[in-house]
Amino acid sequence: MARVPLTRLVLNEQLAALGRPPYQGPDEPAALRLAALDAVLAALDAGVEPKRPLLRAAVRVTLDRLAESAPGRAVEVRVPPFAAVQCLEGPRHTRGTPPNVVEMDAVTWLELASGRISWAEAIGARRVSASGPRADLSALVPLSLPW
Repeated sequence: MARVPLTRLVLNEQLAALGRPPYQGPDEPAALRLAALDAVLAALDAGVEPKRPLLRAAVRVTLDRLAESAPGRAVEVRVPPFAAVQCLEGPRHTRGTPPNVVEMDAVTWLELASGRISWAEAIGARRVSASGPRADLSALVPLSLPW
C-alpha cells in the first residue's frame, strides 16, 4: 500500500474544515506546497487558524518565489520559525547578522506575498521589522505566483 504524504493528509484536514473537497493533485512537493498555500490563504480569509505544516509549506513556497524573482544576497528575509532567504542584488554579507534584514511572522508574510496587505500597511502596523538601507520589499510584493 502506498504511503500518503503527511502534507496531503494535513491539507485534506484543512480543506475539510473549510468545507472544500479533498486535494486531488499530484503528491509532488511543489504541487503540495502550492495547494498548501491556497488552503492557508483560504483559512486566513475564513478566519480559521491554518494548520502549522501547511503554514510552513506556504511560507517556504512564497519565500522561494521571492528569492527567484529577486536574486542576490543583499537582504535577508526571515519568517521564523519556518524559513529565511536572501534576495536582492547588492553588497553581500558573509558572517554574522546581515546589514539588511526583514523579519515578520508567517501570517504577515503570506498577507504581503498575496497582496492582502501592502508593505506600507505592514510597516505602519509594526508587523514587519526592517533594518538597513536596502530592507524595503515594497517593489517585490505582492508576488506573482500561480494562485
